[in-house]
Amino acid sequence: MKPTLQTVADRVGVSRSTVSNAYSRPDQLSPELREKILDAARELGYSGPNPTARSLRSGRAGAIGVLFTTALSIAFTDPYAVQFLRGLAEVAEDNRTGLLLVPLRDDDEGALEAVRNAAVDGFVVYCVPGWYKAMEAAWARGIPVVNSDHFGSLFVGIDEIASTRAAGEHLMRLGHRRIAIVADYISPDRRTGEVSVPSVEGLGSYVSRERLTGYRDAFAAAGLPWSDVITISAAGNSREHGAAAAAHALDRSPRPTAVVATTDLLALGVLDALAARDLRPGRDVSVIGFDDIPDAAQAHMTTVRQPALERGRIAGRLLLDPPDDPADRRVVLPTELVVRASTGPAPAGSN
Repeated sequence: MKPTLQTVADRVGVSRSTVSNAYSRPDQLSPELREKILDAARELGYSGPNPTARSLRSGRAGAIGVLFTTALSIAFTDPYAVQFLRGLAEVAEDNRTGLLLVPLRDDDEGALEAVRNAAVDGFVVYCVPGWYKAMEAAWARGIPVVNSDHFGSLFVGIDEIASTRAAGEHLMRLGHRRIAIVADYISPDRRTGEVSVPSVEGLGSYVSRERLTGYRDAFAAAGLPWSDVITISAAGNSREHGAAAAAHALDRSPRPTAVVATTDLLALGVLDALAARDLRPGRDVSVIGFDDIPDAAQAHMTTVRQPALERGRIAGRLLLDPPDDPADRRVVLPTELVVRASTGPAPAGSN
């Protein structure tokens, strides 16, 4: 017969609650009694109280759920995601709390069940479009939800529009007028290729919508109509997808003099596509990314820097120890346009 809490209690001659305290509240027992209970448990082959049942009794799961829509492996390979999760993990560790990664590849019943059944004390939303039904399921749980990519009562993020507006103004000052934008989540089927985006307000993805809005506003202020801008959908946020999307811009005639991307990974793919065509970044075609991951500096790529590590830390603090003042529960972090060699004046006669 499998040993239970009662089996250990009977062996030591104490109550069930005392045995339970040896695992969950050791400060309530003398070191000698606790060691006696643990020794008896080891002899009997008892591994401890069921963690799920214990969390139900205590009202605390001891874990933060992280929601994102990419493959699970991206959490360990995407440089920005790695930094964000590192910051979140630091705060979780300080609070003796774990992380539960909840990938939502498809907005289907499986995703809904994953959110509904996750044994967590709250969710941090890393990258989930607002239209996902899984988001409704998260809110319906009645536990804290910290948004990092669209507004909510608990929010940590950046001014996306101002960030890309600064990048767009940089291109306008350099004289560029033939421009392509590479972005994911601007096509419902996430295909690779040129798409029509007559109104950025109609985009469902908060990040894509805000970043394209910033570029649109900068271009409009310089007299460049949004209808003249080429918008290209990438099938995912990776270097390979960025290169495939860039081909739809670089193989056009006339070719754009600048290609901007909504992430550094996509922009690095644009640089790969330039190299494959013997085109020089910053001279033949200017390129701008977003995030400032380490590879961006190594590639001398102009980009928008945002604080991934600090963003993760603040997300954790907001979830585990939210401020009393509601105004302090919405944190907007600074960004910086980092100009490097991948941007330069528009080629003579290009416009």
